[in-house]
Order: sequence, then structure tokens, then C-alpha cells
Amino acid sequence: MRFNKIPWNIPNILSAYRLVSMPFIVFLVFAGYEKTFIGLFIFNQITDFLDGFIARKFNMITVEGAILDSWADLGSYIIAVCGIIKYHTEILEPHYFPWILAYIVVYCITILTSLLRYGKVVSGLHLYSSKIVGYILGFFFVVLFLFKFIPAFYYFSMTFGIFSEIECIAITLISKEQVINAKGLYWFLKSRKIIK
Repeated sequence: MRFNKIPWNIPNILSAYRLVSMPFIVFLVFAGYEKTFIGLFIFNQITDFLDGFIARKFNMITVEGAILDSWADLGSYIIAVCGIIKYHTEILEPHYFPWILAYIVVYCITILTSLLRYGKVVSGLHLYSSKIVGYILGFFFVVLFLFKFIPAFYYFSMTFGIFSEIECIAITLISKEQVINAKGLYWFLKSRKIIK
């Protein structure tokens, strides 16, 4: 994606901030600046909510913005995983690790499916389930880093995330061309007149 082609409205600037700040926040994680890391991570989650809200509220939704937001979300997940490795290794214990591993594997299958189907990594599907997962995981990570690890919340978040990625895979396999802002499998099938 070429940055000079992106419409630089407020939502896209917020998404770009999240993406560009990722290496710096990862550095803070492993440098041991836990409180600063937590503060910036929470701030990033707030900007994630704001960019979507502003884009919808003021009709600033663009294809480039959807793609940029998806890459910024990936950056947030990378930051969260780094935070887990550094500060919450209990999630990596044998009875918890398979769930996060399953989510990562399904996520990688989503990327691989896109590569095989279109010859490139396609982002910006922006399914309703993906947005819900983003909020659930964001809240889970905030609770984790601010307070403590809650196993039931963890299982719920990972399970919902896995099902959301499976929905992404299904749409990618069915579609012959890149899809942006698909909403969900039901809406995608309806738009293709596969279902009424």
C-alpha cells in the first residue's frame, strides 16, 4: 500500500499512528518500561475505537483506510503478544498455550489463503465479527496488563477470535476478487445472490 495514495483524514492518521508506534512500543516492552508500555497500549486501543467511530460518524470511510486499519490492528496484536511474552508467561503454560497457538495458526491460515487465492495478503475485510473480536481482545489485554489474567475471559476471547478468522477464510475461498468491508459471510453470500 502506497502511503502517498492514502486520504489523510483523522481516522487514517489515527490508524497510521498505531502502525508507526508499534516498533517503539515493542522496544518499551522488552526494555522493561512496563507502565509506559501499558499506558501507550491503552492509548492505542482508544485510538482504535476512535478511528472507526469517526470514520462511520462523519462518513470518512475509505478503502485505503480499511486496509491501513487492518495493518494497524495486526501491529496491536504483535504488541500484545510481546507484552504476554515479557510480563504474562502464565498464558504460555501447557493448559493455556494451545488456545493462543490455535488462534495464531488460524490467523496464519487466513493470510496463506489470501496469498494462494489472490497472490497477495488481502486486508480490510472488516467483518462485524472481526470488529467485535477487536473490542473483546482489546478489553482482555487491557484487563490483563492493568489487573490480572482471567482464564474464562481468555478462553472466550480466543474462541471468538478463531471463529472470526474461519469466517474470513470462508469469504476468501468463495470470492474470486479482493473484498473490502464485507460485513460478514451472510452479507457476502446475500450480495452474491447465493442466499436470499
